Amino acid sequence: MSVKNTGENETFLTIQALQRMPYYLHCLEEAKAEGVKTISATSIANKLQLNDVLVRKDIGAVASVRGKPKAGFPVDTLIGDIETYMGCRDRKEAIIAGAGSLGTALLRNDEFEEYGLSIAAAFDVRPELVGTKINGIPVYADSELTQFCLERWIRLGVITAPKDSAQKIADAMVSGGIRAIWNFALIKLTVPEGILVQNENLASSLAMLSHHISR
Repeated sequence: MSVKNTGENETFLTIQALQRMPYYLHCLEEAKAEGVKTISATSIANKLQLNDVLVRKDIGAVASVRGKPKAGFPVDTLIGDIETYMGCRDRKEAIIAGAGSLGTALLRNDEFEEYGLSIAAAFDVRPELVGTKINGIPVYADSELTQFCLERWIRLGVITAPKDSAQKIADAMVSGGIRAIWNFALIKLTVPEGILVQNENLASSLAMLSHHISR
């Protein structure tokens, strides 16, 4: 799967390249804080311990100006280009289904705002949570999810509910017009073509780390 840049030259970035963009952005923001005005792809690659050619290709795909020999790219301009490409400057709303421990942790994470994302609401099946607020974000009954998404034009949903209810939630999200799902449930979701699902398997990651330190 690829992501297309809408610039004059139709450049395609792989999902892996898109996933590297936040790291580039963080690197550039650190450089700016240190007073750096221009930066080369090689310098970024060295800081992030990535392949020089790979970084140059990624940066070239989103940069609005050509990098100057030896000097590189203007840091401010490149930060703006990456933020624009990632949609950080386009304010978007998302909802979270499942207000348990993980859902609450995400609701309390204010870093999403840095990427132009605000959590509009959370949804849960537990009556004692419905009507409350977590970090100022209202919690509604799960039965209200679809209608809420339709009314607010929500396009991104996060699933932090148990796997037994994840598919039903995904169906409700799709019915509400959601086009992308960030799935933390340990289940493979079935969704219509054109709906992007990003799976986060925390148990699998922990198992890999545990296996590594046990060797």
